Amino acid sequence: MGSTFILFMSHHVNPKSVFVVIPAYNESTTIQTVVQKLLSFGYSPVVVDDGSAIPLKPFVATGSVFFIRHRVNLGQGAALQTGIDFALAKNAAYIVTFDADGQHDATNINQLLEVLIENKADIILGSRFMTGSVHNMPAKRKRLLKLARYINYFFSGLLLTDAHNGLRVMTNSAAKKIQLRENRMAHATEILSQIKKNKLRYIEAPATILYTDYSRQKGQTLWSSFRIFFDIVLNKVFK
Repeated sequence: MGSTFILFMSHHVNPKSVFVVIPAYNESTTIQTVVQKLLSFGYSPVVVDDGSAIPLKPFVATGSVFFIRHRVNLGQGAALQTGIDFALAKNAAYIVTFDADGQHDATNINQLLEVLIENKADIILGSRFMTGSVHNMPAKRKRLLKLARYINYFFSGLLLTDAHNGLRVMTNSAAKKIQLRENRMAHATEILSQIKKNKLRYIEAPATILYTDYSRQKGQTLWSSFRIFFDIVLNKVFK
């Protein structure tokens, strides 16, 4: 991309004003490739190293990347909130949440931004199950996520095609209304609850999610799904 601005029909968006928050824990294998791809589009990556055993800064050492490190592992929800707060402090126009394991496609950000702007939405949620999406998801994980749709609906009131996709794009004003208290993976349901509570205009759009052997190894297990469910219940009971 050689121009200074991304053109969305009649809209111009400075890619530097698009901050891509990347929570990362022990992702030294993939983080450099993920960041370099985002930089090739001119975006502003924010890597939040969530207490990795091997610090990730040497893998992303460039002046164009914002780097934050948690001294201890707090969880993906906490890392996302840290990154969102930082992007807001930098006056980001749009904030993207993006996985560090290489399964998200940076080219989707441009597409999601266009849909967000054209639909005058506050937040757009990537979906692996809408027409036009691309994924090579294992069948067992697909069944698990289909069930998660209804669990999320029960707790958040939003019935989506894909309830646990980490690819999201939100406006600055929407991001200010997202305050995550769930430090770990239950944050995905918490975000949906806050969308409903704050009456944010949301839309889903197809996304490309490509699983590798590496990302499958780090993926959600049945046991972790039970932990997420337990965290959600505790949040509902004690909030």
